Amino acid sequence: MNLHALLQRRQADGKPIRVGLIGAGKFGSMYLSQARRTAGIRLTTVADLSPARAREALARVGWTEAELHDVRFVESGAELIAGDRVDIVIDATGSPAAGIAHVLACCRHGKHVVMVNVEADALAGPLLARKAQEAGIVYSLAYGDQPALICEMVDWARAAGFEVIAAGKGTKYLPEYHASTPDTVWPYYGITPENARLGGLNAQMFNSFLDGTKSAIEMAAVANATGLAAPSGLGFPACGVDDLARVLRPRADGGMLAHRGQVEVISSVERDGRPVFRDLRWGVYVTFAAGSDYVERCFKEYGLVTDPSGQYTAMYKPYHLIGLELGISVASVGLRGEPTGAPVAFNADVVATAKRALKAGDMLDGEGGFTVYGKLLPASESLRLGGLPLGLAHKVKLKHAVAAGQPVRWQDVEIDDSPAVRFRREMEATLVAARAA
Repeated sequence: MNLHALLQRRQADGKPIRVGLIGAGKFGSMYLSQARRTAGIRLTTVADLSPARAREALARVGWTEAELHDVRFVESGAELIAGDRVDIVIDATGSPAAGIAHVLACCRHGKHVVMVNVEADALAGPLLARKAQEAGIVYSLAYGDQPALICEMVDWARAAGFEVIAAGKGTKYLPEYHASTPDTVWPYYGITPENARLGGLNAQMFNSFLDGTKSAIEMAAVANATGLAAPSGLGFPACGVDDLARVLRPRADGGMLAHRGQVEVISSVERDGRPVFRDLRWGVYVTFAAGSDYVERCFKEYGLVTDPSGQYTAMYKPYHLIGLELGISVASVGLRGEPTGAPVAFNADVVATAKRALKAGDMLDGEGGFTVYGKLLPASESLRLGGLPLGLAHKVKLKHAVAAGQPVRWQDVEIDDSPAVRFRREMEATLVAARAA
Protein backbone atom coordinates (compact mmCIF):
# COMPACT_ATOMS: atom_id res chain seq x y z
CA MET A 1 0.00 0.00 0.00
CA ASN A 2 1.05 3.62 -0.64
CA LEU A 3 3.63 2.73 -3.29
CA HIS A 4 1.78 4.79 -5.87
CA ALA A 5 1.73 7.85 -3.61
CA LEU A 6 5.45 7.48 -2.92
CA LEU A 7 6.18 7.15 -6.64
CA GLN A 8 4.19 10.30 -7.34
CA ARG A 9 6.25 12.12 -4.73
CA ARG A 10 9.48 10.99 -6.40
CA GLN A 11 8.11 12.23 -9.70
CA ALA A 12 7.15 15.61 -8.22
CA ASP A 13 10.58 15.95 -6.61
CA GLY A 14 12.29 15.22 -9.93
CA LYS A 15 14.02 12.16 -8.48
CA PRO A 16 12.60 9.14 -10.32
CA ILE A 17 13.95 5.65 -9.68
CA ARG A 18 16.41 4.94 -12.48
CA VAL A 19 15.99 1.44 -13.89
CA GLY A 20 18.15 -0.69 -16.17
CA LEU A 21 16.79 -3.82 -17.85
CA ILE A 22 18.93 -6.75 -18.99
CA GLY A 23 17.04 -8.89 -21.51
CA ALA A 24 14.22 -7.45 -23.62
CA GLY A 25 12.31 -10.69 -24.20
CA LYS A 26 8.66 -11.35 -23.34
CA PHE A 27 8.89 -10.67 -19.60
CA GLY A 28 11.06 -7.61 -20.15
CA SER A 29 8.76 -6.29 -22.87
CA MET A 30 5.73 -6.64 -20.61
CA TYR A 31 7.49 -4.53 -17.97
CA LEU A 32 8.54 -1.97 -20.58
CA SER A 33 4.89 -1.51 -21.59
CA GLN A 34 4.08 -0.40 -18.04
CA ALA A 35 7.28 1.47 -17.11
CA ARG A 36 6.51 4.31 -19.51
CA ARG A 37 3.11 4.74 -17.79
CA THR A 38 4.39 4.71 -14.20
CA ALA A 39 5.09 7.93 -12.32
CA GLY A 40 8.40 8.05 -10.48
CA ILE A 41 10.11 5.52 -12.79
CA ARG A 42 12.67 6.29 -15.46
CA LEU A 43 14.02 3.57 -17.71
CA THR A 44 17.53 4.72 -18.58
CA THR A 45 19.29 1.70 -20.10
CA VAL A 46 18.46 -1.58 -21.79
CA ALA A 47 21.05 -4.32 -22.34
CA ASP A 48 20.36 -7.03 -24.88
CA LEU A 49 22.52 -9.19 -27.14
CA SER A 50 20.74 -7.37 -29.98
CA PRO A 51 20.29 -3.68 -29.10
CA ALA A 52 18.32 -3.19 -32.32
CA ARG A 53 15.89 -5.93 -31.29
CA ALA A 54 15.56 -4.33 -27.85
CA ARG A 55 14.78 -0.97 -29.42
CA GLU A 56 12.13 -2.62 -31.58
CA ALA A 57 10.65 -4.24 -28.44
CA LEU A 58 10.16 -0.84 -26.81
CA ALA A 59 8.57 0.58 -29.94
CA ARG A 60 6.29 -2.45 -30.23
CA VAL A 61 4.89 -1.94 -26.70
CA GLY A 62 4.18 1.75 -27.20
CA TRP A 63 7.34 3.80 -26.67
CA THR A 64 7.48 6.87 -28.89
CA GLU A 65 10.57 8.10 -30.71
CA ALA A 66 10.83 10.96 -28.24
CA GLU A 67 10.78 8.53 -25.30
CA LEU A 68 13.29 6.23 -26.96
CA HIS A 69 15.67 9.15 -27.38
CA ASP A 70 16.30 9.13 -23.62
CA VAL A 71 17.05 5.39 -23.39
CA ARG A 72 20.54 4.00 -23.90
CA PHE A 73 20.89 0.59 -25.59
CA VAL A 74 23.94 -1.61 -24.94
CA GLU A 75 24.90 -5.23 -25.61
CA SER A 76 26.43 -6.01 -22.22
CA GLY A 77 24.76 -6.41 -18.86
CA ALA A 78 28.13 -5.71 -17.26
CA GLU A 79 28.28 -2.36 -19.04
CA LEU A 80 24.78 -1.46 -17.87
CA ILE A 81 25.59 -2.34 -14.26
CA ALA A 82 28.89 -0.45 -14.24
CA GLY A 83 27.30 2.73 -15.62
CA ASP A 84 26.15 5.67 -13.53
CA ARG A 85 22.62 5.88 -14.96
CA VAL A 86 21.00 3.04 -12.99
CA ASP A 87 19.77 2.55 -9.41
CA ILE A 88 17.99 -0.79 -9.89
CA VAL A 89 18.96 -3.56 -12.30
CA ILE A 90 16.37 -6.04 -13.61
CA ASP A 91 17.86 -9.33 -14.78
CA ALA A 92 15.40 -10.89 -17.24
CA THR A 93 17.87 -13.11 -19.07
CA GLY A 94 16.83 -16.58 -17.89
CA SER A 95 20.47 -17.71 -17.92
CA PRO A 96 21.73 -19.06 -14.57
CA ALA A 97 25.37 -18.26 -15.37
CA ALA A 98 24.56 -14.75 -16.56
CA GLY A 99 22.34 -14.15 -13.54
CA ILE A 100 25.10 -15.06 -11.09
CA ALA A 101 27.55 -12.79 -12.89
CA HIS A 102 25.08 -9.91 -12.94
CA VAL A 103 24.28 -10.13 -9.23
CA LEU A 104 27.96 -10.22 -8.30
CA ALA A 105 28.53 -7.18 -10.54
CA CYS A 106 25.67 -5.39 -8.79
CA CYS A 107 27.36 -6.15 -5.47
CA ARG A 108 30.59 -4.56 -6.72
CA HIS A 109 28.87 -1.47 -8.13
CA GLY A 110 26.25 -0.93 -5.41
CA LYS A 111 23.16 -1.52 -7.60
CA HIS A 112 20.00 -3.18 -6.32
CA VAL A 113 18.84 -6.16 -8.38
CA VAL A 114 15.43 -7.61 -9.21
CA MET A 115 15.78 -11.22 -10.34
CA VAL A 116 13.28 -12.20 -12.98
CA ASN A 117 15.92 -14.86 -13.58
CA VAL A 118 14.46 -17.49 -11.25
CA GLU A 119 16.72 -20.09 -12.88
CA ALA A 120 19.74 -18.39 -11.31
CA ASP A 121 17.90 -18.07 -8.00
CA ALA A 122 17.12 -21.80 -7.92
CA LEU A 123 20.75 -22.62 -8.67
CA ALA A 124 22.46 -20.27 -6.25
CA GLY A 125 19.96 -17.80 -4.78
CA PRO A 126 20.74 -18.39 -1.10
CA LEU A 127 24.38 -17.40 -1.54
CA LEU A 128 23.55 -14.60 -3.99
CA ALA A 129 21.20 -13.09 -1.41
CA ARG A 130 23.90 -13.34 1.25
CA LYS A 131 26.46 -11.66 -1.01
CA ALA A 132 23.95 -8.89 -1.75
CA GLN A 133 23.27 -8.32 1.93
CA GLU A 134 27.00 -8.13 2.67
CA ALA A 135 27.36 -5.56 -0.15
CA GLY A 136 24.50 -3.45 1.20
CA ILE A 137 22.21 -3.92 -1.79
CA VAL A 138 18.73 -5.40 -2.13
CA TYR A 139 18.27 -8.74 -3.94
CA SER A 140 14.63 -9.35 -4.81
CA LEU A 141 12.47 -11.92 -6.53
CA ALA A 142 10.30 -10.46 -9.29
CA TYR A 143 6.70 -9.55 -8.55
CA GLY A 144 4.36 -10.80 -11.26
CA ASP A 145 6.21 -14.08 -11.43
CA GLN A 146 4.51 -16.66 -9.25
CA PRO A 147 7.23 -17.12 -6.59
CA ALA A 148 7.05 -13.50 -5.41
CA LEU A 149 3.25 -13.59 -5.38
CA ILE A 150 3.34 -16.78 -3.29
CA CYS A 151 5.84 -15.21 -0.91
CA GLU A 152 3.47 -12.27 -0.48
CA MET A 153 0.58 -14.59 0.40
CA VAL A 154 2.72 -16.51 2.88
CA ASP A 155 3.80 -13.25 4.48
CA TRP A 156 0.19 -12.07 4.65
CA ALA A 157 -0.93 -15.25 6.42
CA ARG A 158 1.93 -15.23 8.90
CA ALA A 159 1.59 -11.51 9.61
CA ALA A 160 -2.09 -12.13 10.41
CA GLY A 161 -1.08 -14.83 12.92
CA PHE A 162 -1.90 -17.93 10.87
CA GLU A 163 0.22 -21.07 10.52
CA VAL A 164 0.94 -21.68 6.84
CA ILE A 165 0.23 -25.29 5.91
CA ALA A 166 1.03 -25.20 2.20
CA ALA A 167 1.76 -22.66 -0.50
CA GLY A 168 2.26 -22.92 -4.22
CA LYS A 169 0.72 -22.48 -7.63
CA GLY A 170 -1.31 -24.21 -10.30
CA THR A 171 -0.18 -25.64 -13.64
CA LYS A 172 -1.23 -28.11 -16.30
CA TYR A 173 0.29 -31.47 -15.35
CA LEU A 174 0.10 -35.16 -16.15
CA PRO A 175 2.82 -37.70 -15.21
CA GLU A 176 3.63 -38.33 -18.88
CA TYR A 177 4.73 -34.71 -19.28
CA HIS A 178 8.04 -35.45 -17.52
CA ALA A 179 9.16 -37.26 -20.68
CA SER A 180 8.03 -34.52 -23.05
CA THR A 181 10.60 -33.05 -25.44
CA PRO A 182 10.62 -30.07 -27.80
CA ASP A 183 9.45 -32.50 -30.51
CA THR A 184 6.36 -33.59 -28.59
CA VAL A 185 5.36 -30.45 -26.72
CA TRP A 186 2.91 -28.68 -29.05
CA PRO A 187 0.06 -31.23 -29.09
CA TYR A 188 -0.07 -30.99 -25.28
CA TYR A 189 -0.82 -27.28 -25.69
CA GLY A 190 -3.29 -27.86 -28.51
CA ILE A 191 -0.98 -26.04 -30.95
CA THR A 192 0.19 -27.34 -34.30
CA PRO A 193 3.95 -27.20 -34.98
CA GLU A 194 3.23 -24.95 -37.96
CA ASN A 195 1.28 -22.42 -35.87
CA ALA A 196 4.00 -22.51 -33.23
CA ARG A 197 6.58 -21.71 -35.91
CA LEU A 198 4.48 -18.88 -37.33
CA GLY A 199 4.01 -17.47 -33.84
CA GLY A 200 7.74 -17.58 -33.13
CA LEU A 201 7.19 -19.82 -30.09
CA ASN A 202 10.24 -21.46 -28.51
CA ALA A 203 9.61 -25.22 -28.16
CA GLN A 204 12.27 -25.81 -25.51
CA MET A 205 11.08 -22.92 -23.36
CA PHE A 206 7.43 -24.01 -23.55
CA ASN A 207 8.47 -27.58 -22.83
CA SER A 208 10.15 -26.47 -19.59
CA PHE A 209 6.75 -25.16 -18.46
CA LEU A 210 5.17 -28.53 -19.26
CA ASP A 211 7.70 -31.16 -18.15
CA GLY A 212 7.72 -30.07 -14.50
CA THR A 213 11.03 -28.21 -14.61
CA LYS A 214 9.67 -24.68 -14.26
CA SER A 215 7.41 -25.75 -11.41
CA ALA A 216 10.38 -27.28 -9.58
CA ILE A 217 12.48 -24.14 -10.12
CA GLU A 218 9.75 -21.84 -8.87
CA MET A 219 8.95 -23.95 -5.83
CA ALA A 220 12.63 -24.08 -4.92
CA ALA A 221 12.64 -20.28 -4.98
CA VAL A 222 9.55 -20.18 -2.74
CA ALA A 223 10.86 -22.73 -0.25
CA ASN A 224 14.17 -20.92 0.05
CA ALA A 225 12.49 -17.52 0.41
CA THR A 226 9.85 -18.55 2.97
CA GLY A 227 11.51 -21.34 4.91
CA LEU A 228 8.77 -23.77 3.89
CA ALA A 229 9.80 -27.39 3.35
CA ALA A 230 10.34 -28.97 -0.06
CA PRO A 231 8.89 -32.43 -0.70
CA SER A 232 10.97 -35.14 -2.31
CA GLY A 233 9.40 -34.53 -5.71
CA LEU A 234 6.29 -32.45 -6.27
CA GLY A 235 3.00 -34.39 -6.09
CA PHE A 236 0.97 -32.24 -8.54
CA PRO A 237 -2.42 -33.32 -7.12
CA ALA A 238 -5.43 -32.46 -9.28
CA CYS A 239 -7.23 -29.76 -7.33
CA GLY A 240 -9.60 -26.85 -7.90
CA VAL A 241 -9.90 -23.74 -5.76
CA ASP A 242 -12.84 -25.12 -3.75
CA ASP A 243 -10.77 -28.14 -2.68
CA LEU A 244 -7.55 -26.40 -1.67
CA ALA A 245 -8.14 -26.75 2.08
CA ARG A 246 -9.20 -30.39 1.74
CA VAL A 247 -6.32 -31.53 -0.48
CA LEU A 248 -3.51 -29.28 0.75
CA ARG A 249 -3.59 -30.38 4.41
CA PRO A 250 -1.51 -32.98 6.29
CA ARG A 251 -1.93 -36.65 5.52
CA ALA A 252 -2.83 -37.28 9.16
CA ASP A 253 -5.91 -35.08 8.64
CA GLY A 254 -6.92 -36.62 5.29
CA GLY A 255 -4.86 -34.48 2.92
CA MET A 256 -1.82 -35.25 0.75
CA LEU A 257 0.96 -33.25 2.41
CA ALA A 258 4.04 -35.04 3.68
CA HIS A 259 5.00 -31.98 5.74
CA ARG A 260 2.99 -29.43 7.67
CA GLY A 261 4.28 -26.29 6.05
CA GLN A 262 5.55 -27.13 2.56
CA VAL A 263 5.39 -26.03 -1.06
CA GLU A 264 3.28 -27.90 -3.59
CA VAL A 265 1.97 -27.45 -7.14
CA ILE A 266 -1.56 -28.45 -8.11
CA SER A 267 -2.72 -29.66 -11.52
CA SER A 268 -5.52 -28.21 -13.64
CA VAL A 269 -6.27 -31.62 -15.17
CA GLU A 270 -7.34 -34.90 -13.61
CA ARG A 271 -5.08 -37.89 -14.18
CA ASP A 272 -7.49 -39.15 -16.84
CA GLY A 273 -7.16 -35.86 -18.71
CA ARG A 274 -10.49 -34.31 -17.69
CA PRO A 275 -10.30 -30.62 -16.74
CA VAL A 276 -10.42 -29.82 -13.04
CA PHE A 277 -13.49 -27.84 -12.00
CA ARG A 278 -12.55 -24.23 -11.14
CA ASP A 279 -8.86 -24.88 -11.67
CA LEU A 280 -6.01 -22.60 -10.59
CA ARG A 281 -3.80 -23.11 -13.64
CA TRP A 282 -2.62 -19.48 -13.79
CA GLY A 283 -2.75 -18.63 -10.10
CA VAL A 284 -1.23 -19.06 -6.66
CA TYR A 285 -2.55 -20.15 -3.27
CA VAL A 286 -1.84 -20.55 0.42
CA THR A 287 -3.58 -22.90 2.88
CA PHE A 288 -3.47 -22.11 6.57
CA ALA A 289 -4.76 -23.35 9.91
CA ALA A 290 -7.31 -21.75 12.21
CA GLY A 291 -5.33 -22.57 15.32
CA SER A 292 -8.28 -22.38 17.72
CA ASP A 293 -11.97 -23.23 18.05
CA TYR A 294 -12.79 -19.52 18.01
CA VAL A 295 -11.06 -18.91 14.68
CA GLU A 296 -12.67 -22.03 13.20
CA ARG A 297 -16.01 -20.51 14.16
CA CYS A 298 -14.99 -17.23 12.52
CA PHE A 299 -14.10 -19.09 9.32
CA LYS A 300 -17.63 -20.50 9.27
CA GLU A 301 -19.32 -17.21 10.14
CA TYR A 302 -17.61 -15.34 7.32
CA GLY A 303 -18.18 -17.93 4.63
CA LEU A 304 -14.68 -19.31 4.16
CA VAL A 305 -14.41 -22.63 2.34
CA THR A 306 -12.73 -25.08 4.72
CA ASP A 307 -11.81 -28.74 4.86
CA PRO A 308 -14.47 -31.02 6.43
CA SER A 309 -13.00 -30.51 9.91
CA GLY A 310 -13.15 -26.73 9.68
CA GLN A 311 -9.50 -26.47 10.77
CA TYR A 312 -8.02 -25.44 7.42
CA THR A 313 -8.89 -22.88 4.79
CA ALA A 314 -7.23 -21.22 1.84
CA MET A 315 -6.73 -17.98 -0.02
CA TYR A 316 -5.81 -17.79 -3.67
CA LYS A 317 -5.11 -15.37 -6.49
CA PRO A 318 -6.47 -16.65 -9.81
CA TYR A 319 -3.94 -15.01 -12.14
CA HIS A 320 -0.41 -13.66 -12.30
CA LEU A 321 0.38 -10.84 -14.69
CA ILE A 322 4.08 -11.59 -15.20
CA GLY A 323 6.01 -8.52 -16.37
CA LEU A 324 2.96 -6.27 -16.20
CA GLU A 325 3.27 -6.41 -12.38
CA LEU A 326 7.05 -6.16 -12.14
CA GLY A 327 6.84 -2.49 -11.18
CA ILE A 328 5.76 -3.54 -7.70
CA SER A 329 9.23 -5.00 -7.12
CA VAL A 330 10.94 -1.92 -8.56
CA ALA A 331 8.90 0.38 -6.32
CA SER A 332 9.33 -1.77 -3.20
CA VAL A 333 13.09 -1.99 -3.66
CA GLY A 334 13.56 1.62 -4.75
CA LEU A 335 11.28 3.29 -2.21
CA ARG A 336 11.42 1.03 0.83
CA GLY A 337 14.56 -0.99 0.36
CA GLU A 338 12.45 -4.13 0.70
CA PRO A 339 12.52 -7.17 -1.61
CA THR A 340 9.35 -8.83 -2.83
CA GLY A 341 10.78 -12.15 -1.70
CA ALA A 342 14.40 -13.20 -1.24
CA PRO A 343 16.16 -16.40 -0.11
CA VAL A 344 16.52 -16.81 3.64
CA ALA A 345 17.57 -20.50 3.68
CA PHE A 346 18.83 -23.33 1.49
CA ASN A 347 15.82 -25.61 1.90
CA ALA A 348 15.25 -26.74 -1.67
CA ASP A 349 17.16 -27.70 -4.79
CA VAL A 350 16.34 -28.71 -8.36
CA VAL A 351 18.19 -31.80 -9.60
CA ALA A 352 18.60 -32.87 -13.24
CA THR A 353 16.63 -36.09 -13.73
CA ALA A 354 16.79 -38.37 -16.78
CA LYS A 355 13.78 -38.24 -19.12
CA ARG A 356 14.84 -41.49 -20.75
CA ALA A 357 17.66 -43.99 -20.42
CA LEU A 358 20.82 -41.95 -21.01
CA LYS A 359 24.14 -43.47 -21.99
CA ALA A 360 27.74 -42.42 -21.48
CA GLY A 361 28.67 -39.83 -24.07
CA ASP A 362 25.20 -38.28 -24.29
CA MET A 363 25.16 -34.48 -24.11
CA LEU A 364 22.71 -32.94 -21.63
CA ASP A 365 20.68 -30.08 -23.08
CA GLY A 366 19.26 -28.42 -19.98
CA GLU A 367 15.89 -26.96 -19.08
CA GLY A 368 13.05 -28.09 -21.33
CA GLY A 369 15.26 -30.20 -23.57
CA PHE A 370 15.40 -33.82 -24.73
CA THR A 371 17.47 -35.37 -21.93
CA VAL A 372 16.55 -34.15 -18.43
CA TYR A 373 13.86 -32.40 -16.42
CA GLY A 374 14.20 -30.65 -13.09
CA LYS A 375 12.95 -32.42 -9.95
CA LEU A 376 12.42 -30.58 -6.67
CA LEU A 377 14.19 -32.12 -3.68
CA PRO A 378 15.01 -31.03 -0.15
CA ALA A 379 18.48 -29.48 -0.32
CA SER A 380 19.74 -31.99 2.23
CA GLU A 381 18.65 -34.87 -0.02
CA SER A 382 20.15 -33.30 -3.12
CA LEU A 383 23.49 -32.77 -1.41
CA ARG A 384 23.49 -36.27 0.07
CA LEU A 385 23.08 -37.92 -3.34
CA GLY A 386 25.41 -35.46 -5.05
CA GLY A 387 22.72 -34.37 -7.49
CA LEU A 388 23.68 -32.21 -10.45
CA PRO A 389 21.73 -28.92 -10.28
CA LEU A 390 19.44 -28.51 -13.25
CA GLY A 391 20.91 -25.06 -13.88
CA LEU A 392 24.28 -26.64 -14.73
CA ALA A 393 22.93 -29.49 -16.89
CA HIS A 394 23.41 -27.71 -20.20
CA LYS A 395 26.04 -28.69 -22.76
CA VAL A 396 27.71 -31.17 -20.39
CA LYS A 397 28.62 -34.73 -21.38
CA LEU A 398 27.70 -37.84 -19.42
CA LYS A 399 30.51 -40.09 -18.20
CA HIS A 400 28.12 -42.76 -16.92
CA ALA A 401 24.76 -44.13 -18.00
CA VAL A 402 21.72 -42.89 -16.08
CA ALA A 403 18.44 -44.82 -16.02
CA ALA A 404 15.18 -43.10 -16.89
CA GLY A 405 13.70 -41.28 -13.91
CA GLN A 406 16.97 -41.32 -11.97
CA PRO A 407 18.92 -38.25 -10.84
CA VAL A 408 22.06 -37.20 -12.66
CA ARG A 409 24.94 -36.72 -10.23
CA TRP A 410 28.01 -34.51 -10.33
CA GLN A 411 30.10 -37.66 -10.70
CA ASP A 412 28.12 -38.68 -13.80
CA VAL A 413 29.21 -35.72 -15.93
CA GLU A 414 32.27 -34.03 -17.34
CA ILE A 415 31.89 -30.62 -15.74
CA ASP A 416 34.01 -27.56 -16.43
CA ASP A 417 35.35 -25.08 -13.89
CA SER A 418 33.21 -22.15 -14.97
CA PRO A 419 32.40 -19.23 -12.63
CA ALA A 420 28.84 -20.54 -12.23
CA VAL A 421 30.10 -24.00 -11.23
CA ARG A 422 32.56 -22.51 -8.75
CA PHE A 423 29.90 -20.27 -7.23
CA ARG A 424 27.48 -23.17 -6.82
CA ARG A 425 30.21 -25.24 -5.18
CA GLU A 426 30.96 -22.32 -2.87
CA MET A 427 27.28 -22.15 -1.90
CA GLU A 428 27.16 -25.84 -1.09
CA ALA A 429 30.29 -25.64 1.05
CA THR A 430 29.35 -22.36 2.75
CA LEU A 431 25.72 -23.03 3.59
CA VAL A 432 26.17 -26.66 4.55
CA ALA A 433 28.95 -25.65 6.92
CA ALA A 434 26.73 -22.93 8.37
CA ARG A 435 23.91 -25.44 8.90
CA ALA A 436 26.26 -27.86 10.69
CA ALA A 437 27.67 -25.16 12.98
